[in-house]
Amino acid sequence: MFLAITAVGWGLNWPALKLVLHDLPPLTARAVTALLATGGLTLVASLARVPLRLPASERGAVALAGLLNVGGWMGLSTLGLLWLPAGEGAVVAYTMPVWAALLAWPVLGERPTPARLLALLLGLGGVALLMTGGPVSGGAEKLPGVLLVMAAAICFALGAVTTKRRPLRLHPVATVIWQVGLGCLPVLAGAVLLERPAWKEVSTQAWAALAFMAILPLSICYMTWFAALRRLPASTAAMGVLAAPLVSVLVGAAALGEALGWRQAVALALTMSGVVLALRG
Repeated sequence: MFLAITAVGWGLNWPALKLVLHDLPPLTARAVTALLATGGLTLVASLARVPLRLPASERGAVALAGLLNVGGWMGLSTLGLLWLPAGEGAVVAYTMPVWAALLAWPVLGERPTPARLLALLLGLGGVALLMTGGPVSGGAEKLPGVLLVMAAAICFALGAVTTKRRPLRLHPVATVIWQVGLGCLPVLAGAVLLERPAWKEVSTQAWAALAFMAILPLSICYMTWFAALRRLPASTAAMGVLAAPLVSVLVGAAALGEALGWRQAVALALTMSGVVLALRG
C-alpha cells in the first residue's frame, strides 16, 4: 500500500507541474512547492517528536545530497518541461536507475555488467524515439528538454550512489526535510534573480496544483517511500516506483490532452525495460 501511494503520487507530480507552468515560471513553481513541503514535513516531524538537529559531521554530506537529489533534480527537470510534455519528461527522468548503475563503477567500484550496458542502450533508445516524433524540426525542438531532464536524472543518480557510499546518519524524515530545505535554495535563488512571476494572474487551479504537489509528491510520498523501504527489499521497492512514469503518461493524456500513441508506448516500454534490467543486472 505504501509503495503504491508513492508510485502514484510521484507519477501525478509531472502532470500537476505541467499545469502549474501555465501560470508560473518553472523555478518559482518548484521553489514554492519545496518551501511548502519543507514546512509541512517540519510540522509533521514536530508533532511526531522526530529529532531535527543536524550534527556538524553530517552537514557536508547532507548539503551535497540536497544539491544533487533536490536542487539539480527539481531545477533541471522543471526547466525541461518547457520543451517536453509531462509524460515524456517522466519517461526521460526515470532513466535514473540506469545512470546510477553506470555511476556506481567510478564511485563505488562496481563494474557495469553486460546487462547494465544493454539497459543503457534500451533507455537511450526510448529517449531517442521520443525525440523523433513528428517532423524533424519537432524532434530537434525537444532536445533542450531531453538534455535538461536527463541531466536531472544523472544528478539524482549521482546523489544516490554518493549517499550509498557515505550513508546519512539522520532519521529518514529529518533527512528529507534537510535535503528539500537545503536543496531548494539554489532553485529559490534562481527564481528570485531570473524570474518575475505575475502572482495576481495565478489561477485557483494552479494554486491547487501547487498545494497538491507539496502535500502528496514531496511530503506524503517521501513518508510512504521510507515506510515501504522499511517493509520491503530495496530492489522490490525500487521496481515498484517504476509505475510512476506510466501513471504520468496516462494522466497526461487524459487530463492534459498529451499524445498517447504507439511511439509513446514503445518509448515507455524500452525505457522501463532498461530500468528494470539495470536494477536486476
